[in-house]
Amino acid sequence: MASALMVVLPLASASASVYTTTGVHQASSASPFASCDISGDLIPGEVNWVNSEVEPWVAVNPAVAGGQNVIGVYQQDRYTFGGARGLAASVTHDGGTTWNVTWPHFTTCSGGTPANGGDYQRASDPWITFSPNGAAYFISLSLTFLGPPSATGSGVLVSKSTDGGDTWSEPTTLVRNIGDADVPPYYFNDKESITADPADSNYVYAIWDRLRKPGNAQSINVETSCALRGDTLFSRTTDGGGTWEPARTIYTRTSLTGTIGNQIAVLPDGTLVDIFDFVQGCGKNFPGFDIKVMRSTDKGQTWSASTEVAPERAVRVFDPDTGHGVRAGGGLPDIAVDRNPLSPGDGNLYAAWGDSFGSGKNKTKHSTIVFTESTDGGVTWSPLARIDQSPDDVQAFTPAIQVASDGTIGVTYYDFRKNTPEPGLPTDEWFIHCHPSNDCTDPANWAENHVYGSFDIENAPTATGYFLGDYQGLDSFGTTFTPYFSATTSTDPDNTYLATVSP
Repeated sequence: MASALMVVLPLASASASVYTTTGVHQASSASPFASCDISGDLIPGEVNWVNSEVEPWVAVNPAVAGGQNVIGVYQQDRYTFGGARGLAASVTHDGGTTWNVTWPHFTTCSGGTPANGGDYQRASDPWITFSPNGAAYFISLSLTFLGPPSATGSGVLVSKSTDGGDTWSEPTTLVRNIGDADVPPYYFNDKESITADPADSNYVYAIWDRLRKPGNAQSINVETSCALRGDTLFSRTTDGGGTWEPARTIYTRTSLTGTIGNQIAVLPDGTLVDIFDFVQGCGKNFPGFDIKVMRSTDKGQTWSASTEVAPERAVRVFDPDTGHGVRAGGGLPDIAVDRNPLSPGDGNLYAAWGDSFGSGKNKTKHSTIVFTESTDGGVTWSPLARIDQSPDDVQAFTPAIQVASDGTIGVTYYDFRKNTPEPGLPTDEWFIHCHPSNDCTDPANWAENHVYGSFDIENAPTATGYFLGDYQGLDSFGTTFTPYFSATTSTDPDNTYLATVSP
């Protein structure tokens, strides 16, 4: 069912309860891969940003009380043209006071070999999830860009930890498109995510998109190719990671269309809801995108047809002083579910993404944060609401969404409201929240507080724009939210930070 649009503008709120930022801890440190020889892995004109920690995701261990065990994962040492030397995990067992950095063998720089299946040049798109028994699952998009066609391509790998992130199993390969029949025609895996069933430790779900082009192409220009298709692939374990089912396509696309940003949420009744950005168009003539969902009532064995959540109209984020691009993951949706039977929002689904809806008061569209909810398991969705509290014409970008134990909905994002004509681009991380006893489709019922900043985003790595990540992390324990985000310093291209935001 297509959603109607309703114009709403962000307003100050006095109706939501007060939350405050109660702590901020630096979680990452110097790169453990800095000494790795990458001289043969650099594309001409490329930079490797040593000591950059970007695109973080976070999970709080539900089997340990009080949010003491938290794992934040990220790309370590980002390359300009894609991927990083490896993926790392910052691990705390005392709620963020102290941290230890660990890593699976997802790349050669992080210990990958042909024997353990991690023999890739780069890795990207880190994601982490906890099962209810405390087992953690870390997923990677691993890549090899340089070399003969028989040695280049991509794979999706999963590693498991049973000690809260201190050690990791050797990777399990869910798909590997290198040196086999998947090379011609061109295939490229992208934007994977992983979700543990919060009610059953046996089940964990992995999902991603795979770009393909018919014929014998060994590579593809995704900006100009008119034959591009992007299918959705899925794999799951039903025995707690002991084995994984072979990856299979659950949504096949025709030419000029595809999916990206697939992410699974699990409803209280066990229904799976996959949300994604549906890409339509060819080259620079895109007629438009849509946010869509598919549902599965049998733990991923079969899936419904896709249905529309809302149109997606994300716009480019840029430095307002120089016009330099900021890569912000516009249009990639994040999803959360209320699983508290005592909450007025029990069973509700909530989604947020970077869009342009609600902007243009002064006739110029800019990046905003939009919100929608479903009260019927993802079948229908409310009209879009712009919920960021940024001033008019100030760009807000890269949201994350989560639900606390009492049903409170939290959203984080960055914006440029503190920018001045002085050199640099001050950037801040913000948190807003709404309780479902209020109408959260009304922006007046969201309240905001500051999390971190300002920091200068112009010190960040460059990857088609200043790059903190296409997404940032947000989890919760009890009524406390745990934003996990990337920020620069004057001497470091990026660190990751864990904040706590509590009532």
